Amino acid sequence: MKNFYVLTLFPEMIDAALSHSIIGRAVKEGIIDVEAVNIRDFSKDKHRHVDDYPYGGGAGMVMQPQPIYDAYKSIEEKAGKLEKARVIYMSPQGKRFDQKMAEELSKEDSIILLCGHYEGVDERIIEEIVTDEISIGDFVLTGGELA
Repeated sequence: MKNFYVLTLFPEMIDAALSHSIIGRAVKEGIIDVEAVNIRDFSKDKHRHVDDYPYGGGAGMVMQPQPIYDAYKSIEEKAGKLEKARVIYMSPQGKRFDQKMAEELSKEDSIILLCGHYEGVDERIIEEIVTDEISIGDFVLTGGELA
């Protein structure tokens, strides 16, 4: 079985989208398993904030590294060591997703998808856990979940 973990601020979007069509059938038949992990659950802020000013300055807000890292570690604890798991950050500056990449990723046992928001995620989290930055095209979406 292939395991997908989606680090997101909106797990309900993932759950709704994956309960239908081909992916919904694959989940029901036990071919794949998909778990949406709510990054806000790992915020240490009493208001569950996950955004902050960029480290080193800059415009806009980025997702804090601490809740993302803790969410990632929770997956590692549940699923055992995920040293081999690819951590994919959906990013406009990433490598363009194509058929060759789809075939390559289909060989993985576990994939962790990090869905960004605001102006993206703190660069420190990309350096620490992300193995691949992937773009699905040159257009704007409201968040990484849609990608």
